[in-house]
Amino acid sequence: MLSSTRTTRRPRKAITAVAGLAAITLALTACSSGSGSDDDATGSGDGDKITLTVATFNDFGYTDELLAAYTAEHPNVTVKQTKAAKSEDARTNLTTKLAAGGEGLADIEAIEVDWLPELMQYPDLFTDLTDSSLDGRWVDWKVQQATTTDGKLIGYGTDIGPSAICYRQDLFEAAGLPSDPAGVAELLGGEDATWDDYFAAGKTFVAASDAAWYDSAMSISQAMVNQIDNAYEESDGTPKDLASNQPIIDIYDTVLEQSTTNELSAGLEQWSGDWDAAFQNDGFATMICPAWMTGPVEERSGGVTGWNVADVFPGGGLNWGGSFLTVPASGPNAEAAKELAAWLTDPAQQTTAFENAGTFPSQLEAQESDAVQSFTNDFFNDAPVGTIFVNRALAIDSAPFKGANYFSIHTTVQDGIKRVDVEKTDDAASSWQKTLQSFQDLGL
Repeated sequence: MLSSTRTTRRPRKAITAVAGLAAITLALTACSSGSGSDDDATGSGDGDKITLTVATFNDFGYTDELLAAYTAEHPNVTVKQTKAAKSEDARTNLTTKLAAGGEGLADIEAIEVDWLPELMQYPDLFTDLTDSSLDGRWVDWKVQQATTTDGKLIGYGTDIGPSAICYRQDLFEAAGLPSDPAGVAELLGGEDATWDDYFAAGKTFVAASDAAWYDSAMSISQAMVNQIDNAYEESDGTPKDLASNQPIIDIYDTVLEQSTTNELSAGLEQWSGDWDAAFQNDGFATMICPAWMTGPVEERSGGVTGWNVADVFPGGGLNWGGSFLTVPASGPNAEAAKELAAWLTDPAQQTTAFENAGTFPSQLEAQESDAVQSFTNDFFNDAPVGTIFVNRALAIDSAPFKGANYFSIHTTVQDGIKRVDVEKTDDAASSWQKTLQSFQDLGL
C-alpha cells in the first residue's frame, strides 16, 4: 500500500518488474476490495500509532488473541488480519495489485509455496527480510525456497506440509478393515508404503462400502507430483515438453484410471461446496493430509466423530504446501511490518499457530519442542499429531524444484484431471489433448 506522501516515481528496474508481473495477471480477475488502505496508518516509527494489516488465506492459526499479544508488547501497533477463503483468491489479489503498483496491499502478504517462484522473478517488489539474527531459525530448504540467486530473502517461512493419511476409522470398521492407526499404517504398506498399496486398499474398501476411497483425483495428483524432484522444469528453469513428460503422463493416467475405472474417487474439487458437504455425509474414507489440512477437516466435520490420522504415506515423505510472510516494498510501514513478520514466524508463535490450526512449524526449535512433539488432537480421536507430523517431516529430504512456470503448467494438468473427475465433461484421452493445447497456449 502506498502512502499519500510518497512520490509516484519508481526506479526503472521496479517499473520493469511491475510490467513483467502485469503479464502474469492478464488472465486473473482482480478482487473487488483491498487488504488495507492508507487510512490504516497514521505514521511509522517508534511511538507513532499505526495499524498493520496481515493478509492470509485458509487458516494460518493467527487468532485474534495471538495478534492481540503483539499489541500488548507493542502498544503503538494494532494488527488487523484479512483472510481469503482460498489461496487462489489471495494470489489473484496479490498479483493484480502488485501489477498496479502495490496500492491496496496489506503490510504483510502471505504467499503459498506453489506461487512463490513466479514472484521470485520480481524481488524489488518485496522488502528484503534478511536478518542475521534469525539465521538457523528454519529448516534449510524452507529458507532456500524464498532466497533469490543474489541472496535476497523475500519471505519468512510459516508452516510446512509434512503429510500423513487422515481417515474415517468408523468407515474402515464398517468395511471390515483395520481401523486403529497402526493397523491402517500396516494396511497401506507401513514404512515402505507405495501408491500401489494405497490404491489396492482402496479397491478392497469400495467393494465393501458406499463411500469413496478418497476425495479428489486432483489431490492425489498433487501429492504424486510433489514427490518428483523436477516435475515440469529442469533445474535451470527450462520447461519440459508436457507431451513427452512421461512421469506426469503416468501420474495423469494412473489417477484417472483409479478414480474412474476403479471408482476410488468421490469426484470432488477441494474447497468447493460439494467437498464441504461430503464431510457430513460420509463422502469418502481417506484423504491426503498435510498437517495444515487437519484444521479444515475439523472445521467441516462438526458432529462427525470418526476421523483419525495414520503415520504413513505412499511413496515416502511428502511436503505439500507451506507458506511465507512477505512485506510488499510499496507499504508505508515496511520496517514495522518486517518486525511483525519476524514475530509471527518466531518458534513460540508458530507453535501456538500449530496448536490453533495444525499448521506444522518450519522452525527447528518449534519442531523440537515438547509442546509440538507431545501435542494431541482431540477431534482426531486424540491422535498424537505432533509426533506423527514430526515423523513425517523427518521423511522429507528436500523440496522439489518449482520454477517460474510451475504454477501455470501444473494448473493445465490439474484442469485436465478436473474435466474428467469432477466436471465429467471429457474422458481421459480427450481431456489430455485439451491439456496439451493449453500447455502450447502458454507459449513457453
